Amino acid sequence: MNLVLTVAEIVAPVFLLAALGVAWIRLGFEYRLQFVTRLAMTLGVPCLIFTALMQTEIPGGALTAVSLATVAAYAGVTVALTAVALVLRLDIRTYLAPLIFGNTGNLGLPLALFAFGEEGLGYAVVIFAVMAVYSFTFGVWLVAGGGSIAKVVREPMVGATLLGALFLWQGWETPRFLTNTLELIGQLAIPLMLITLGVAVARLRPRAILWPVVLSAVKLAVCASVAWGVGRWLELPPVAFAVLVVQVSTPVAVTSYLLAEKYGADADAVAGLVVVSTLLGVLALPALLAIVI
Repeated sequence: MNLVLTVAEIVAPVFLLAALGVAWIRLGFEYRLQFVTRLAMTLGVPCLIFTALMQTEIPGGALTAVSLATVAAYAGVTVALTAVALVLRLDIRTYLAPLIFGNTGNLGLPLALFAFGEEGLGYAVVIFAVMAVYSFTFGVWLVAGGGSIAKVVREPMVGATLLGALFLWQGWETPRFLTNTLELIGQLAIPLMLITLGVAVARLRPRAILWPVVLSAVKLAVCASVAWGVGRWLELPPVAFAVLVVQVSTPVAVTSYLLAEKYGADADAVAGLVVVSTLLGVLALPALLAIVI
């Protein structure tokens, strides 16, 4: 019972804030999704990532291990889910990127923070950053047929990650007034991302339900299994292992729907995956946390 209550306390704020976003739309209030998303991803998340890395107490060796584990996990997930897509004869442009890339920002970062505190957040931002770079290169190439390294470098959260890693490596810190300012901006990120997730899900209109259910279950099983195996193989510390499994297993990201819409893939099919996998995550992520905690 104590474990159930602990897990409920961890995940409740995440899903309550997402539910607030759903309720906001259902009540007919205005929510400028593009503006809020840009605010979060251009200011909030980069500041959160930079300050989390700069102030983390995680040993450098552990961060290196988590980075390598993340690369290995996503490589394994990519191979496994490509095989699934080929066997099921899915449209690669539409389905493969959503199946590979999870919602490591909107859901993964808050879950890591609530479950494991600042140490967990430090690991989570590293995993998030590796996934983001992979998504903005290989992921865009999958959907659109072309990716740009220059575009990756210009992403604020990638620059924040590299700068934060440099400060961590050198043991530098910004002046206290600047740190306080960056932390205050970073505090925007998590609530904004969660409410925005709810808003985006509330606005999606999936076309069918059977394939999204099947593929969401397959994605969860493959991602959790691969991350678990990689984490054990590399002998990650307990918190790093738990964060890796949870982050890689997060539901389909809303950005997958936006990319499908932008580049002419089947956006309705991706919308179904976003909605169903997120609903599945309401049940699966607490269970996964209960196992890894």
